[in-house]
Amino acid sequence: MLKIKTLKNNRCSFQDFLFFIILIFSKNILIADSFDYNFYNNHGTVGLINQPTARFFNEQSHGITAYYGDPDRKITFTSSPYDWLEASFFYTSLTNKPYCPYDYDPVCSQDYKDKGFNLKVRLKEEDGIFPAIALGFYDFAGTGLYGSEYIVASHGIDSFDFHFGLGWGQLNGAKNKINNPLGFFHESFKFRPEDYSGKGGQFEINKFFSGKKISPFYGISYVYNDNLIIKIETDNINHENDSKGIKYGERNSDFSYGIDYKINNSLSLGASFERGSYFSLKFLYKNNPKKSYKKYKYKQAEIGENDDKYTKLIKNLEENGIGVNRISETSRSIGLELTQFIHPDINLVEKIIAQSSMDAGITKNIKKNIKIANLDALVEIDDNFKSRSDLIYSRESTKRFNTNTGFRFRPFIAGREGFLKGALLVENNSEVILRENLFVTTNLKYSLVDNFDDLIYPPVNTFPAQVRSDIKKYLNNIDNGLLVGRAQMDYFISPKNNHHLMLSGGILEDMFSGIGMEYLYFKPDTNYSFGIELFKVRKRDYEWRFGHQKYENTIMTANYYYRNYGLIPFDLKISAGEYLAGDIGTTIQFSRKFKSGVNFGVFASITDVTAEQFGEGSFDKGIFFNIPIYGNLFDYTWRPLTKDPGAKLVRSNTLYDLLVRFQPIE
Repeated sequence: MLKIKTLKNNRCSFQDFLFFIILIFSKNILIADSFDYNFYNNHGTVGLINQPTARFFNEQSHGITAYYGDPDRKITFTSSPYDWLEASFFYTSLTNKPYCPYDYDPVCSQDYKDKGFNLKVRLKEEDGIFPAIALGFYDFAGTGLYGSEYIVASHGIDSFDFHFGLGWGQLNGAKNKINNPLGFFHESFKFRPEDYSGKGGQFEINKFFSGKKISPFYGISYVYNDNLIIKIETDNINHENDSKGIKYGERNSDFSYGIDYKINNSLSLGASFERGSYFSLKFLYKNNPKKSYKKYKYKQAEIGENDDKYTKLIKNLEENGIGVNRISETSRSIGLELTQFIHPDINLVEKIIAQSSMDAGITKNIKKNIKIANLDALVEIDDNFKSRSDLIYSRESTKRFNTNTGFRFRPFIAGREGFLKGALLVENNSEVILRENLFVTTNLKYSLVDNFDDLIYPPVNTFPAQVRSDIKKYLNNIDNGLLVGRAQMDYFISPKNNHHLMLSGGILEDMFSGIGMEYLYFKPDTNYSFGIELFKVRKRDYEWRFGHQKYENTIMTANYYYRNYGLIPFDLKISAGEYLAGDIGTTIQFSRKFKSGVNFGVFASITDVTAEQFGEGSFDKGIFFNIPIYGNLFDYTWRPLTKDPGAKLVRSNTLYDLLVRFQPIE
């Protein structure tokens, strides 16, 4: 890291610099909440350099920030489940803080590693002369190394965006502080505990917005052109608090200066001169699917001169990814029994059916049954219609084979052996359809490059059984040629309307094989479902092929699903039962899934394993997301710690996931 010492008497004032840029430049670009002219800051929050702002990206937006500073090296994953909510989690390495105080342990001869979670909520949008306002937290669910709270306001004028806020915790390091206004409401807000009193992964609510003094902060961003944004901010990072072991070094300036340069709409580079002491670099990826997501375009099939209207209809539908199983007809209506996996929205399916029918010259009313893996996802054809209709077409059952090969990055971040470990894999996912309701699916992996060989330090806690905490032993062998991630057979049936069954057996995931079943009650015109899962599983060996270890268990879980279509759309899943390690408890999961394939969610599991038995973190919780970059290059679940309690079977498909796609939530 390049250090630069700055003499105080050579410093230009913030006012002089601001006057200079206003005098020299003039534009007419309103940046406000623009996705194009706002960027994630060093902490993965939409902001300036280190400061947050009251700016937000559209829902579905997501990004990855890699920051190289002093003493911080940080990777942050950020998502926006809603227009008014931003969530991010980070992994960091501190270059001047030892991993542990014991110099005789080899693991201690490295930089300190940490994980944490950030959150920002919009309180008000910008409206005329009144600014946007947001409230947020840095590192509020981890060890609290960066633990901060803030409230910030932002207001845009042409090419300038002005920001002013108040900071608590690590954002409370300004020279000129003010009394904490919350202290007038309760004495507890006047005292902020400095030491972390709990275990990693816990919330310390007693710290939130507390402290006798707080620090004002302010900053400006300026859009120089479509590719270059200039940023200035006051430095209010707490440099003097060494109780957490973060040593930022001498502050030679009260200001930090930075630029962000857009390479394209998704990629950018940032450079900053922080606190008059050093330069830092930032690499950023961001994506707004509302802009980048391509809407489906109807495809016109090739029609023969002698094709009748039913043949034309079949060709049109199948050209657009919808299979036709049966066609029946009465004097007034056409009945279509269809099957499809591709389209995630019933409205789009209906548009394709309507266009295909019109192109085929069919004017009668259409009734449809839509199946997914022979499950009745949508039923409009009743017994009365069936008794009165004539069969026009029935497709013969044939075997089909689908395969897809692509790249996937598998990360392992902030382990005790090093900050970033990972593998670039070639993965093949194949599917053999033996019958409409009988599938064989496989997942094969091959590592092109990885650095998992030195993952050697065993987990600290393995209670009540080691089912996930030995992940390093699996990763050690990821370069052993062609590996089997999944090889299973699934049988689907709907024995009665709204009642569905799935029977599965084989290699179910990377670490477990087994056999079992799932039952689901799912009624398309309601927003709730419920069911059970029952599986007998056995732990796979570390070679990723067909061998097994001795550990086995029978797990049963009851599931309740709820989809909210109101002002705040979300999916809720509540599960209760026995987990892989034999512990018993409940998992609550909230998520938001979009048509583009972006999926964000949070979960927490409370089981009969006590906080003391669980160890650091107290209970299992985390965030999961799917970012559709080049297929499914990033599909990741973040936990503060990898522990065994609360571990669930990772299934490729569940009945609910298959059927709910016809109930769009957007």
